[in-house]
Amino acid sequence: MKIIVPMAGRGSRLRPHSLTVPKPLIPVAGKPIVHRLVSDIAGVLNQEIEEIAFILGDPAFFGEDVVISLKALAKELGAKASIYRQLDPKGTGHAIMCAEPSLSGPAVIAYADTLIRANFDLDKEADSVIWTKKVENPEAYGVVNLNDKEEIIELVEKPETFVSDQAVIGIYYFKDVGVLKQELQYVLDNNIINGGEYQINDGIKRMMANGKIFKTGTVDEWMDCGNKEVTVETNRRMLGFLDEAGEALVSEKSTSQNSTIIPPCFIGDDVQLKNSTIGPYASIGEGTIIEDSNVKNTIIQKQTVIKNASLDNAMIGNHAHFDGNFTNVSIGDYSQLK
Repeated sequence: MKIIVPMAGRGSRLRPHSLTVPKPLIPVAGKPIVHRLVSDIAGVLNQEIEEIAFILGDPAFFGEDVVISLKALAKELGAKASIYRQLDPKGTGHAIMCAEPSLSGPAVIAYADTLIRANFDLDKEADSVIWTKKVENPEAYGVVNLNDKEEIIELVEKPETFVSDQAVIGIYYFKDVGVLKQELQYVLDNNIINGGEYQINDGIKRMMANGKIFKTGTVDEWMDCGNKEVTVETNRRMLGFLDEAGEALVSEKSTSQNSTIIPPCFIGDDVQLKNSTIGPYASIGEGTIIEDSNVKNTIIQKQTVIKNASLDNAMIGNHAHFDGNFTNVSIGDYSQLK
């Protein structure tokens, strides 16, 4: 089994945090988004992962430190890491084709801006499985249309009339991803463009037209990391799941002086807490110092200093300095408020 992760986008909706750190490497509950996503998919598949192919953007932004991080992730899962580049953002279908040498055999394709909780077995009879989540407002999503055999016969983007309540979350399994490669090559060769880009859906629709069987795999939880608000909410939910699972979230290398930690919270290595209350639902990156503050429902990244603050629903980047009484903020890397 292979996992293919297109992650070349700049994450403009998550700025300023994604100006200096690629969005998939921004931590949620103390772990980069893409690391959590790939690890969770590997757990759902419950089979050996042979290769993980990462499709990155410009090396000036997705630099060697990113490559090192992703290779380490693949090694943790016992897989080979393959690194590809999409230097020209021409859409989801084009991104996948940038990994053309890896497009053979069984594979999962997963876009690195979402997290999941799931527990199901892949339908071995299906040519493909599209992972979905039941939603209350399907008109806001791309959804699947099913026949009486529970097979997907159509993908419908933001339907004006009810089609189904199963929203496509951006994770796909292919029994042989080489078939998708053939259809996407046709899309590229014939300049089939939707929304100004080459889309994975056009390759999938050609597979359906040729009689390939598509089924759904429904996830229990689908958590977005698209912008600051939903990323903070995803952090909150993920901390809850990890706490329920009994995962150790507070580093023994952190120090606490006259401070209270209200779980669930992630506290990284070398964090220093002084005269503060942290939590619930706070994630504090390694090397951060927090003094005389109350911090809850917040993500603070690495090597940041927080003083005299009351933070709720906040997201603060790396190497930032914040001193004040603001409550709902979004501060990028190397910013200072004193």
